[in-house]
Amino acid sequence: MEIQRAGAQASQPGPAEWFTGSVRIDPLFAAAAPGRVRGAGVTFEPGARTAWHTHPLGQTLIVTAGLGWTQHWGGPVEEIRLGDVVWFAPGEKHWHGASPRTAMSHIAIQEEENGKAVDWLEPVSDQQYRR
Repeated sequence: MEIQRAGAQASQPGPAEWFTGSVRIDPLFAAAAPGRVRGAGVTFEPGARTAWHTHPLGQTLIVTAGLGWTQHWGGPVEEIRLGDVVWFAPGEKHWHGASPRTAMSHIAIQEEENGKAVDWLEPVSDQQYRR
């Protein structure tokens, strides 16, 4: 058994190459081999969002606070809120973030394949972000 104490890992700002706006990432866990699952808490200030991206083995989001938006490539922008669980299939191009006026936090869980858990793509434009 291993207990990882809250606050044991430092918060980090979301890198500008992967995020638009103010984003904070709080690492939660990364399984030791042979496990490959990892998770982080992510907080998006109003208007902040990820770039388009995919995950080789999919991703689960659990919304823990606020009101957010998400979209998969070719689909409509969808509203997500506290308690919602979102699944993105392996390779599904998508983004997620806060709504324009309300912050949003979620726990993001994904698995690594060959040491990689995400493939970052182009930023979500302001036009794509607007509903």
